[in-house]
Amino acid sequence: MIPTLLLVGLVLGRWWRGVIPAAAIGWAVLLLATGVDSGLPFAAAAALLGAINAAVGVVVFQAARLSFRGLFSSDRQTARS
Repeated sequence: MIPTLLLVGLVLGRWWRGVIPAAAIGWAVLLLATGVDSGLPFAAAAALLGAINAAVGVVVFQAARLSFRGLFSSDRQTARS
Protein backbone atom coordinates (compact mmCIF):
# COMPACT_ATOMS: atom_id res chain seq x y z
CA MET A 1 0.00 0.00 0.00
CA ILE A 2 2.92 2.38 0.45
CA PRO A 3 3.40 2.78 -3.33
CA THR A 4 -0.21 3.98 -3.39
CA LEU A 5 0.70 6.91 -1.16
CA LEU A 6 3.71 7.67 -3.34
CA LEU A 7 1.42 7.67 -6.35
CA VAL A 8 -1.09 9.95 -4.61
CA GLY A 9 1.69 12.42 -3.88
CA LEU A 10 2.97 12.16 -7.43
CA VAL A 11 -0.42 12.66 -9.07
CA LEU A 12 -1.78 15.31 -6.70
CA GLY A 13 1.54 16.99 -5.92
CA ARG A 14 0.37 20.38 -7.14
CA TRP A 15 -1.95 20.60 -4.12
CA TRP A 16 0.64 19.44 -1.61
CA ARG A 17 -0.70 21.48 1.30
CA GLY A 18 -3.84 19.37 1.34
CA VAL A 19 -2.47 16.08 0.05
CA ILE A 20 0.15 15.47 2.73
CA PRO A 21 -2.18 15.92 5.74
CA ALA A 22 -4.94 13.96 3.99
CA ALA A 23 -2.54 11.09 3.30
CA ALA A 24 -1.39 11.09 6.92
CA ILE A 25 -4.89 10.99 8.33
CA GLY A 26 -6.23 8.64 5.68
CA TRP A 27 -3.45 6.10 6.10
CA ALA A 28 -3.81 6.02 9.89
CA VAL A 29 -7.61 5.70 9.67
CA LEU A 30 -7.36 2.96 7.05
CA LEU A 31 -4.98 0.89 9.16
CA LEU A 32 -7.03 1.36 12.32
CA ALA A 33 -10.32 0.60 10.54
CA THR A 34 -9.00 -2.64 9.07
CA GLY A 35 -7.81 -3.80 12.47
CA VAL A 36 -4.10 -3.92 11.74
CA ASP A 37 -3.34 -2.59 15.20
CA SER A 38 -4.72 -0.09 17.67
CA GLY A 39 -3.53 2.56 20.02
CA LEU A 40 -2.27 6.09 19.85
CA PRO A 41 1.43 5.28 19.25
CA PHE A 42 0.53 3.08 16.30
CA ALA A 43 -1.81 5.70 14.84
CA ALA A 44 0.86 8.41 15.18
CA ALA A 45 3.49 6.23 13.52
CA ALA A 46 1.10 5.30 10.71
CA ALA A 47 0.22 8.97 10.16
CA LEU A 48 3.89 9.91 10.04
CA LEU A 49 4.60 7.11 7.56
CA GLY A 50 1.71 8.19 5.36
CA ALA A 51 2.84 11.81 5.39
CA ILE A 52 6.44 10.91 4.56
CA ASN A 53 5.47 8.67 1.64
CA ALA A 54 3.08 11.23 0.19
CA ALA A 55 5.73 13.92 0.64
CA VAL A 56 8.23 11.86 -1.37
CA GLY A 57 5.73 11.70 -4.22
CA VAL A 58 5.11 15.44 -3.94
CA VAL A 59 8.84 16.17 -4.06
CA VAL A 60 9.23 14.10 -7.22
CA PHE A 61 6.27 15.91 -8.81
CA GLN A 62 7.56 19.35 -7.84
CA ALA A 63 11.07 18.57 -9.08
CA ALA A 64 9.71 17.41 -12.44
CA ARG A 65 7.46 20.44 -12.67
CA LEU A 66 10.28 22.86 -11.97
CA SER A 67 12.58 21.04 -14.39
CA PHE A 68 10.06 21.22 -17.21
CA ARG A 69 9.28 24.83 -16.40
CA GLY A 70 12.96 25.72 -16.55
CA LEU A 71 13.45 23.71 -19.72
CA PHE A 72 10.64 25.42 -21.58
CA SER A 73 11.34 28.91 -20.26
CA SER A 74 14.95 28.71 -21.41
CA ASP A 75 13.71 27.74 -24.89
CA ARG A 76 11.53 30.83 -25.00
CA GLN A 77 14.35 33.11 -23.94
CA THR A 78 16.74 31.75 -26.58
CA ALA A 79 14.09 32.08 -29.26
CA ARG A 80 13.63 35.78 -28.40
CA SER A 81 17.35 36.56 -28.54
